[in-house]
Amino acid sequence: MFESLGDRLQNAIHKIKGYGKITEDNISDMMREIRLALLEADVNYTVVKEFTSKVKEKALGEEVISSINPGDLFVKIVKDELTELLGGDSEDLNLKGNPAILMMVGLQGSGKTTSIAKLSNFLRKKHSKKPLLVACDVYRPAAIDQLKQLGKQLNIEVYDEGKRNPVEIAKNAVCYAKENHYDYVLIDTAGRLHIDEGLMDELEDIRTSVEPQEILLVIDSMMGQDAINVITGFNDKLPLTGVVLTKLDGDTRGGVALSIRHLTHVPIKFIGVSEKMDGIDFFDPERMAGRILGMGDIVSLVEKATESIDEKEAEKAAKRMQQGKFDLEDFLSTMKQIKKLGPLENLIKLIPGAKKMGLTNVKVDPKQMAHIEAIVLSMTPKERRHPEIIKSSRKTRIASGSGTSVQEVNKLLQQFDQMKKMMRGVSNGNIKFPF
Repeated sequence: MFESLGDRLQNAIHKIKGYGKITEDNISDMMREIRLALLEADVNYTVVKEFTSKVKEKALGEEVISSINPGDLFVKIVKDELTELLGGDSEDLNLKGNPAILMMVGLQGSGKTTSIAKLSNFLRKKHSKKPLLVACDVYRPAAIDQLKQLGKQLNIEVYDEGKRNPVEIAKNAVCYAKENHYDYVLIDTAGRLHIDEGLMDELEDIRTSVEPQEILLVIDSMMGQDAINVITGFNDKLPLTGVVLTKLDGDTRGGVALSIRHLTHVPIKFIGVSEKMDGIDFFDPERMAGRILGMGDIVSLVEKATESIDEKEAEKAAKRMQQGKFDLEDFLSTMKQIKKLGPLENLIKLIPGAKKMGLTNVKVDPKQMAHIEAIVLSMTPKERRHPEIIKSSRKTRIASGSGTSVQEVNKLLQQFDQMKKMMRGVSNGNIKFPF
């Protein structure tokens, strides 16, 4: 997300690092490039104008301390203003109800039903509590079936009463949730246009009948600046508490994210980052500003690791590495843990300085990962614990069992041997890292 915008902004900012000081002349050239980068990313013109004026004013008015590089100072100013533009402080969900009720609204085709399933999964993982999905989209063919299918996939219950009145369904679902001790109720409403008076009145009736703590509008980021009109239209009818911005992982310029808060005063609370059921992230303006400027997002990386990796397994593997006992069983277990974190390309982008190190263009072929896993799984437990016993006939059997070649088996064993030697070197203190 924001790759093109990030590249343009970083290139513009890089130029000022060669200057000894910030002046009216060099800042004007810089601001022109930043203005063009934002406009090409489909950021609203008024927002761009205000943003560049603020950055220029602060950069020229800032007294540069001799120990601070002008380029570093300028980066800080741009990051601070980007953070402010994206909403300043992140806003948590209001989950104080018993149960907490979240109502999802939006246009048809915005990804609302998928987003509500992802959000229920996110809340269950984050807070270890029990969500209930409610099927109130009684108009779109197969909408109820889609939600039930997603609920089955996630092992999350879906409450539905077929094609009955959505207001009554919502009220009955909340009563059911209270009786059965659910912590969250997530109501999936029918997609509609904000100019459709009848359907908008229905949303208002649902709101007044169940009094949700959160009313979240799902917006497709590929809509561009039309999204502002949609948010404003819905917000005029309903008191929106936040926006879920979908498809930020797709081929989108992303500028709408930089315009929403400033123009509508409605905060972005979540962003869709992949099609998978765990492909939703809490939106943090400061972290997002850092990502756009190529500073990475180490906090999100740590959070992903904390959520996905089994701490005891990780400690066990680390201890065996230190003792020089790390074998292919440990390797397989570690590989499975890493796979839980999601596509490696996405994780690499969160590493600070990844772009400078040329890592952002790294492509990890999932098929190659699958081949490695198949090779290790085709070994006997004894072979995984003692890979040194794997000779010619065993390699042929392993290659045949994994659908790979003997050359691939050899390559894996060689790489594993090199990795073990490196681990021993680190453990013995013979390998020093330059940091």
